[in-house]
Amino acid sequence: MNEPLAERLRPKTLNDYLSQSHLVGKQGSLTPQIKQGLIPSMIFWGPPGTGKTTLANIIATESGRPFYTLSAINSGVKDIRDVIDKAKQSGGLFTTKNPILFIDEIHRFSKSQQDSLLQAVEKGWITLIGATTENPSFEVIPALLSRCQVYILNSFDKNDLETLLKRAVEQDVYLSKKNITLKETNVLLKLSGGDARKLLNIFELIINSEDTDEIIITDESVLKKIQNNTVRYDKTGEQHYDIISAFIKSIRGSDPNAAVYWLARMIEGGEDVKFIARRMLILASEDIGNANPTALVIANNAFQAVAAIGYPESRIILSQCATYLACSPKSNASYMAISNAQQLVKETGDLSVPLDIRNAPTKLMKELGYGEHYKYAHSYENNFANQEFMPDELKGTKLYEPGNNAREKAYLDFLKQRWKDKYNY
Repeated sequence: MNEPLAERLRPKTLNDYLSQSHLVGKQGSLTPQIKQGLIPSMIFWGPPGTGKTTLANIIATESGRPFYTLSAINSGVKDIRDVIDKAKQSGGLFTTKNPILFIDEIHRFSKSQQDSLLQAVEKGWITLIGATTENPSFEVIPALLSRCQVYILNSFDKNDLETLLKRAVEQDVYLSKKNITLKETNVLLKLSGGDARKLLNIFELIINSEDTDEIIITDESVLKKIQNNTVRYDKTGEQHYDIISAFIKSIRGSDPNAAVYWLARMIEGGEDVKFIARRMLILASEDIGNANPTALVIANNAFQAVAAIGYPESRIILSQCATYLACSPKSNASYMAISNAQQLVKETGDLSVPLDIRNAPTKLMKELGYGEHYKYAHSYENNFANQEFMPDELKGTKLYEPGNNAREKAYLDFLKQRWKDKYNY
C-alpha cells in the first residue's frame, strides 16, 4: 500500500470531482467548454489541495486530448521544447484536439522559461494549463497571462471535506475493509485547512496508527494522534496563508509585537522575502492609506530593498517596515472609495462623460461643445471652480469618506469648504 490515500481517491471523471461548482458544476463557467471540447489555455489559481492537478487531468480525459505534464520545480526550457515538439507532431495547429500541457507550480518558472511557452500557446500547438498557489498577476509574465484565462479554485468547504472522508471510508480499497466510524470530524476538518490532500493524509496517518480494524474517529482521538501537526511552517501549505493572515491582521490591529512574531515565523520557515514585502505594500495603501501616505513610500522602498538584498539582512528591513506600519494610524477610506466606485460602475454601466470635461482634440469636437464650459481650476480663487465632474445620473454621489484620523480630518475640512452643499461633507 505504497500509494497514498489521496492518490488512490483521485477522481477520474467530472462526475466524481468534488468542489469548485462555480467552475465545473451544472452552471460552472468551464462546464460547457469541457463538454464541447473547446478548451482555452488557462491558469488555475488556488491554495494547495483544491484539485488543480486533478481537474487538469479530467479535462484532458473528457476532451480526448493528449496530455503532457511538467513540474516547474525540476523542468527547464529544454523540457518545455521537447514537449512542444511532441505536441506539434501529434497534431497541434491542424486539429481542434491539440495536446494539453499541464505545468504544476508555474509561478516557479523564470521569465525565460515562461517566454519559451509563448509561441506554442499563440500558434495553438498546445493548450496550456498552469497551476499556481501564487497570484498570477505577479508571478506569470504579462505576455503569457494575456493568452490565458485565469480560474480561481477555492478551499474545500465543510460539506465537501465530509463527503471526501465518507468516500474514503466507503470506497477506498483498503479502508473499506475496516470498520471505521466517523463520530466526530471537527478537528480533522480544522487541521486540513480546506486542503483535501492534507485531510486525507492526516486521516490515513490516524487509521494506520491503529492496530485494530474497529476504529472510531473522535475529535479527542485525532488530537492525541496529531500533536504537532501545525508546528512546522509549510510555505507551500495552508500555514503559508494562515501565518501571512495573522501577520497582516496584527499590523492592521496596530500590534507590532505580534507582527514581528509572525514575521519571524515566516522568516524561519524560509518564506519568500518579496511575498512578505508585497503584502505589506498592499496593506500600506489598503489599511493605512491617507492616514499616513508615507507608509506607502516606506513599504515600496522596503519591497525594492529586500528584492535586491535577500536573506539574511532583509529580515531587518522587513522588521522595520512591519513595526512602522503597525504603529501608523489606520484608514481604509481609499480602499472603500474604490470598492464603492467599482460597484457603482457595475450597477450603472458606461455613463456618458459630461460635455464640459471631455477632451476636444479636433475642430469637430470643439464645434460639438466638447470642453466648451470647462473651468480651469487654477484660474479661480483658491484654485477651485465649482463644477460638475460626475455623469449627470450620479450628481451628488459621495464615494470617499475621509477616515477618523488627524490627516484625513484635514482632508475633511478641505472638502467641507468646497463641496459641503454638493456631497454633504
